[in-house]
Amino acid sequence: MLVVVPFVIGLDAEAHGPTPHKIDESVAIAAKPEAVWVLVGDFANMAKWHPLVAESAAKSDEIQGKMRVLTLKSGGQIVDGLTEYDPTKMTYSYRRVDDDVKALPVSSYTATITVAPAADGTASVEWIGRYYRGDTGNDPPEELNDEAATKAMTDFFQSGLRNLKTVAEHKG
Repeated sequence: MLVVVPFVIGLDAEAHGPTPHKIDESVAIAAKPEAVWVLVGDFANMAKWHPLVAESAAKSDEIQGKMRVLTLKSGGQIVDGLTEYDPTKMTYSYRRVDDDVKALPVSSYTATITVAPAADGTASVEWIGRYYRGDTGNDPPEELNDEAATKAMTDFFQSGLRNLKTVAEHKG
């Protein structure tokens, strides 16, 4: 005897999980690239140029290697681990170590920042990141959804680059 059991898939199911996002921001700075690198290249001292960072400090351990702890003006901390550093090419990459979604509503965040010379001798800075929303479940709360993550990352990158431009151009 053959028994047929119907198999139905709900059309409203969201079993695929979160989508990774990418952010790519850049700024032209009327200063020598080497002068801009002096600011940006100091991995542990982002507070020198980023307006949302109240304090930044170096930290390291045997497992994570070289890290920075960023204390945000809005409260909370971000801990980033350095993954690549090339001062001759004026670039470094890092990854978020802590995923404190209350400080920044994203998870699995990685980024690269690069200072490059422009044709006229000034600097161009590019900051690229990849991230997931803060809550990677299928039904995240509003403060940890894709829109919140994208807004937070855009605000963080853009405000940092705008202020880096101001700081570098006034030092030069």
